[in-house]
Amino acid sequence: MKPYLDELSRRGLEAHPLKLPRGSAERATGPLREQVGDDLPRALIGGHSFGGRVASLVAAESPPAGLVLLSYPLHRPGHPEELRVEHWPEIHCPVLLLSGDRDQFARVELLRETVTALAQAELHIYPGLRHGLTAVAGDVGERIAEFAGTLARLGPRTRSRR
Repeated sequence: MKPYLDELSRRGLEAHPLKLPRGSAERATGPLREQVGDDLPRALIGGHSFGGRVASLVAAESPPAGLVLLSYPLHRPGHPEELRVEHWPEIHCPVLLLSGDRDQFARVELLRETVTALAQAELHIYPGLRHGLTAVAGDVGERIAEFAGTLARLGPRTRSRR
């Protein structure tokens, strides 16, 4: 996450890495909640791969201001039939998804199809990239900063919820 955090810092955004236990994403939701604390309803949460999955599980239960998913692990490599989106219909906050079109954890056609389960989603696909997006960290930082700015302009009352 460091390249992305550095890019956000360059743009004047305060961002913090979270320490998540290895293992199941479900088990890691508690530590994420503890680290974000009472700021969750006003926070923009997210992460890369496993961290994004954990953040999405938290967002499905307690909506943050917004959610950023970098290289979301839609399925295990080679197992596109095992999608990890059963909780997506419960996510009611705005979501920014950034993924490479060659990501072995997210076949791009499946990602485009399943993103429709999210109430408010913006999807950007990076051509030629796989599961890591550090080659385009500057663009990732810019897109997240723009997303955060949009959330700030919306304010808490006008954000739609189902």
